[in-house]
Formats: sequence, C-alpha cells, structure tokens
Amino acid sequence: MKIGFIGVGNIGAPIAGQLLKAGHALVVSDLRREAAAALLAAGAEWASSPVEIAAQCEVVATCLPGPKEMEAVCLGAGGLVENLKPGALYIDHTTNAPSLVRRVQALLAENGVAMVDAPVSGGMEGAQTRDLLAMAGGAPDDFARAKPFLDAIAKRVIYTGGIGTGSIAKIMHNSATFTLDLVMAECWTTGVKAGIDAATIYKVFTEAALGNQMNLKVRLPATYLKGNFDARFSLALAHKDLGLALDLAQETGTPMRLNALAKAEMDAAMARGWADRDASIYLTLQEERAGIEVRIDDV
Repeated sequence: MKIGFIGVGNIGAPIAGQLLKAGHALVVSDLRREAAAALLAAGAEWASSPVEIAAQCEVVATCLPGPKEMEAVCLGAGGLVENLKPGALYIDHTTNAPSLVRRVQALLAENGVAMVDAPVSGGMEGAQTRDLLAMAGGAPDDFARAKPFLDAIAKRVIYTGGIGTGSIAKIMHNSATFTLDLVMAECWTTGVKAGIDAATIYKVFTEAALGNQMNLKVRLPATYLKGNFDARFSLALAHKDLGLALDLAQETGTPMRLNALAKAEMDAAMARGWADRDASIYLTLQEERAGIEVRIDDV
C-alpha cells in the first residue's frame, strides 16, 4: 500500500518510519525537505505538496503541529479536501481541535473520502520504538479500515467513538498531565523549602501511591467512577491533610494555588456534611457545575 504522510517533524518522522518498516511504500511531504532526509534515505519518495500526495495515495496521514497547520493542509488552496479521491482514507495524527476535525470530516464525506482522527501519546521516544497509544475516532467501518495502519505505528490502539473523540481523549489527557505537573511542582517546592532533600521527596512521590497510579487504577475506579462514596479514605482526613500542606506552604512563603483551589472544594464538600464519606465525593462538585456525571459500571 502506498501511503502519503504530511508532517515529518519530531513525532511525524518516526511514525512515518514505522510505516516503512511495516513494508508500506511511503510518499512524504513537509515544509522542510531536510526534515525528511532520513526517510528519503530509507526509501520514501518526496512530494512537494498535498496535491501531489493526494494524486498518488489511497491512504494519507498528517502529523502536524496543531489545528492551524492541519486546516491549511486540508482546507487551504490545493489542500487535501479538494484533492483526495473518492474512496481514499485520511488519518489525522495531529493533536487537534475536535470542531475542526468534524468540519474537515464532513467536507471529506461529501466527496466519498473517509476520515479517522488518531492522535498518539508517547512522545518522540515512543514513536521511535512504536511504544505509542493511538486514540482513534471515526465511523466503525472507517476505524476498521485504518486499524492496520495504526497497529503499524502504535503498540496500543483504542477506538474512542465517533469522529473527533480521538482528539478529545488526547487533549483531556494532556491537560490532566500538565496540570498534575504543576501540582507536583507546588508540592516539591514547598517540601524542599520546608527542609526535605529534593531527591528524597521525588523518591517518595515515585514509590508511594501516586507513583504507582493507585488513585487512577484502584481508588477512583472503586469510588468516584462507580458513585460509591463509602469511605476508604474519608473526606475529613483528606481535608486535614490538605490543610496541613497549605499551613506548611504559608509557613515557608511558598504559593500553592492549585492545592488551595482543591482545599476550597473540600471546604464546600465538608459544609454539605460529607466529612465521613470517601474523599473522592468532593469531585462531584465539579460534576454539578458541568452538568454531567462520570460513571463506569464495569471498570
């Protein structure tokens, strides 16, 4: 199968390389030809524009920096939407805006072209070793058609639902990751300023419940995600612990803005009389504001 691949930067190039390793013929394009040098040396062909790729390839993938670049490649003059042939398949690996993904898919569908949005998680290193998670959204038949190509670039592939849901999954995961990074930075700076060695507090974080993903894999699935708030670790105890952390932050003159926000949420939950319930019950205040519950029966 001849595959077109547009966007061969730090992640796109090794992803495209996995397609070559899987035995596919590859046509690549990028704003910088030098970015494709290793791929061209490995047997890929060069195309100077999306038009050239669309003319040669039944399957086309993009891995671009963001929505602006993907919109230009798809909807700009000489873009994929106006040039992909009926029956073609388009796979977008860009971390993208779901609304743009859905707009592009609707336009492609009018021309008989299928689309799957399939951003990946694992970074450049994961792309180089195929140790990626691909999160793929689209019609079931389109996903089935795309899956062999996704399996070639990623060890793990999850079907996320309709078009755009791959992008939703990716950006929500990244948002949680970056926010958690800031929470850890708050805690580490406070801890070091209060007198603990940096290497020691880091080791504690990696070897205690957080480092073992206990909350994500055990506690939250058993409580919040099931709506079961029988106490495993009570809100009263969590409220006390977070209060101690903020007391220490005040003593050391260290800002802990996200921790203070979590404490305010716990204050509100305590005021509802939930002290003896599981600590995760305070997360339901976010559900109330959002107007949605997050529950999984068989997690």
